[in-house]
Amino acid sequence: MQSVADPIRPTQYQNWSLALAKETIEPLADVPGALINALHKLQEVFGYVDDEALPMLGKIFNVSRAEVHGVASFYHDFKRSKPGKYVVKVCQAEACQAMGSEELTDSIKEQLGVNFHETTEDGSITLEPVYCLGNCACSPNIMVDKQVHARMSSDKFKSLVSALKTGASDSASTNKGDK
Repeated sequence: MQSVADPIRPTQYQNWSLALAKETIEPLADVPGALINALHKLQEVFGYVDDEALPMLGKIFNVSRAEVHGVASFYHDFKRSKPGKYVVKVCQAEACQAMGSEELTDSIKEQLGVNFHETTEDGSITLEPVYCLGNCACSPNIMVDKQVHARMSSDKFKSLVSALKTGASDSASTNKGDK
């Protein structure tokens, strides 16, 4: 985990470009069975797999567009739309549930005005479920991009979102189990 003084910096993705997408996956073109690796690379670079990539991937890997779509849609980790500036993941595992994550989830959805797998209207936050962040002793937990926030509450989340939107996320950090 980052320290309390470390601000949360959003993951920086490239803007979608078919040319950059081709360049990104070209090294995988001759690797047997590399379609899934190519999808991961595209998501790593762009934050999602654009629809425009499907026919290109089909040609490169000599499979149908339907087959590419099937792989991309089967695995829930592949996003099909551009994520928000920040991705907030709320733990839904048993330990966090026992400590109130279901109520926290409802509050977060209400505060943001979105459901899981949706992005706020202003494009700032995408909300996702996660099924264990490995910090069960400090439940309930959320993750903002790659930073875990322990013992999260509705009020702490409200402060965190306010800090994210003003760029002062270090002051709202709730790491290391602070109360």
